[in-house]
Amino acid sequence: MRVLRFAIIMVPLCFALSVIRVHSQTAPSTQTAPSTQTAPSTQTAPSTQTAPSTQSKPASKKSLWATNKDKPQPPPPPPPKLEHFDPSQVDKTLDPCQDFYEYACSKWNAANPIPEDQVAWGTGGGLQYWNENILREVLQKAATPTANRTDYEQKIGDYWAACMDEVTIEATPATRSLDAGLKYIDHMKSKSDLADQVAHIHLAVPGAWQSDDNQTGAALLGFGQQPAYDDATKVVASIDQGGLGLPNRDFYLKDDDKSKEILGKYQAHVGEMLVLGISAEDANQGAADAKTVVAIETALAQAQMDNVARRDPKNLNNKMSLKRVQELTPSFDWRAYLKAIKAPPSSPYYLVSSPQFFHSLEQVIQQYSVDDWKVYLSWQLIHGSAPYLYQPIADENWVFYSRTLRGAKQPLPRWRRCVRAADRDLGMALGQAYVAAAFPPESKQRTVAMVHDVENALDRDITDMDWMRPPTKAEAKVKLHAIEDKVGYPDHWRDYSSVKITRGSYLENVHEATAFEFHRQLSRIGKPVDRSEWTVTPPTINAYYDPQLNTINFPAGILQPPYFDSTMDDPVNYGAVGMVIGHEITHGFDDQGRKFDAQGNLRDWWTPEDVKAYEKRGQCIADEYSEEIPEAGVKQNGRLTQGEDIADNGGLRLAFMAVNNKLQSENKSLDAEEADGWTPRQKFFLSFAFSSCTQYRPELMRTVVLTSPHSISKYRVNNVVSNMPEFQQAFSCKKGSPMVRANQCRVW
Repeated sequence: MRVLRFAIIMVPLCFALSVIRVHSQTAPSTQTAPSTQTAPSTQTAPSTQTAPSTQSKPASKKSLWATNKDKPQPPPPPPPKLEHFDPSQVDKTLDPCQDFYEYACSKWNAANPIPEDQVAWGTGGGLQYWNENILREVLQKAATPTANRTDYEQKIGDYWAACMDEVTIEATPATRSLDAGLKYIDHMKSKSDLADQVAHIHLAVPGAWQSDDNQTGAALLGFGQQPAYDDATKVVASIDQGGLGLPNRDFYLKDDDKSKEILGKYQAHVGEMLVLGISAEDANQGAADAKTVVAIETALAQAQMDNVARRDPKNLNNKMSLKRVQELTPSFDWRAYLKAIKAPPSSPYYLVSSPQFFHSLEQVIQQYSVDDWKVYLSWQLIHGSAPYLYQPIADENWVFYSRTLRGAKQPLPRWRRCVRAADRDLGMALGQAYVAAAFPPESKQRTVAMVHDVENALDRDITDMDWMRPPTKAEAKVKLHAIEDKVGYPDHWRDYSSVKITRGSYLENVHEATAFEFHRQLSRIGKPVDRSEWTVTPPTINAYYDPQLNTINFPAGILQPPYFDSTMDDPVNYGAVGMVIGHEITHGFDDQGRKFDAQGNLRDWWTPEDVKAYEKRGQCIADEYSEEIPEAGVKQNGRLTQGEDIADNGGLRLAFMAVNNKLQSENKSLDAEEADGWTPRQKFFLSFAFSSCTQYRPELMRTVVLTSPHSISKYRVNNVVSNMPEFQQAFSCKKGSPMVRANQCRVW
């Protein structure tokens, strides 16, 4: 649910997909899918498929990803080679003190334009392909039925086979695939049925348990579990704002021309999807119904907490009894919802992220008719199912979410979409094979050593802080030493034995996996927290800090070139993955993480004087990053990105301290010129920048700036190094140059 987890998200593809929590091209999610079947109700729960209908709507456009099914398809092209740091890639015609990002990245970016099926591309893009190709080989092998296939091989293999079976998928129009679910919605008689209807969609469409920085991208609301803010050893139910089909509230409420244009395109998209998904819907009715959907979602957007206020955990720590939750929204039958999803009782309370949202939700429910809510629910079902349906509806879904919002030129090939779906739904089963193929024990050992070096650097940094008083320093060290380091993969693999996966229906498999994961999530409510849990799969190219578990987590997927390279020396690795390590550790002490103690409880352990000193330094960072982003045409809000920006600045500084200490212990110098003409100090900073080289489609960049707590790569590089005298020494930058900030900001 609205569990605060702070991730680095440096890889462009992961970055793009994390920004828009939509049902587009099935991105790997940060949590695995939940739950099961609903409790019996007075109506029959919708199955995924029904008997063939007598007619279906023909596709009106040529498919964007149509293939000739009469001919064997060629195998995927070989994966691109992994990028390895090479200082000769820099553009020596440029001055590193003017624009270090351009100095380090312009040549690589020019030689590696964004592929047509990508919305961003950087030095980590090849790694994403490489990881997915490993998973493809595992899935293809498992898809061959043999007498000795294991249970998990049957599941991942049949999931893959069903997803890749275009013949069956294309022979089943959306109106037939969704017929049972839409009929169930049509049986809604009164608003008292709304809770049951929402529950059934949550059990079928992935993500009702998984929030992001803006909302939970699910029908009407989100529901899940998390450790209690006041006692992180206990798991309670959490209820979140949701209901929007666009990335966040700003897309509905901003009145600039670009925002109005996107909202208009969204309304047209909703209408087209309703026409494609509902057999009785014509264009005129679709347009009218789309207007209703946008009106309801706009009302929900007005009620939502904004993403800056949402960053403060104190704003989210609203403890309520079920009776009080029901009083917020009398027209939403919470007991019926909880019964339908089979949620255990949450004692002693439920966490409600935004009481104002649910108070306003009552007014929205009252404002719109039963027929209006049927339209909204139908849209949510069609929208959430679109990537798993036949081409006309998948095309329309792609055009809006991938082309309009992110700028993609063409869809990903089907095999990559199927790999991502399998990683989301059965990722821990796939992860075992990935670790065996791509993450040797030596890589884990070296990473663990770097983690300890960076943690030791922060320990020394806390000791030397001149703005922090001894009582706060002591508490900070207690928290630092309590951090649990998780590297590569979980100690125990997830059991998927209860998930029913067949070769017959891709959509049915998604529904089964969703129900499994939803129920797996809900089963934790009322139990002690499971500290062994990972919320990303091993092939994920990302890392995160969990403040309520006080853990740092580095999956095997990011411990590959260009981030970690076993062939490179320490300055290169500390500049790249060392910065990632430092970034995640710093999250434990950024403007959000610092509010949690060593046990993960929301507790103020700072003296009042140190709070003021911290906030002054944090405001310096927020002011620095509140700037116009001309490439995106919008201004970045430094209050939204403050936590990630603090982690970037602290992370690189800690990594530098760690590698400097390591080289000194080996009687080596950071400033001794090596055979290639570069010093270790220079290669440290160049490696940091090289691992961040990224190009974005303009549409994606705008969406990122409006919705993501992460700054654009160029600013993640230049704003950090311009705060560091250690960088200025590396490249002899003079006072007054752009990479020597007059008012240098530093928290850690």
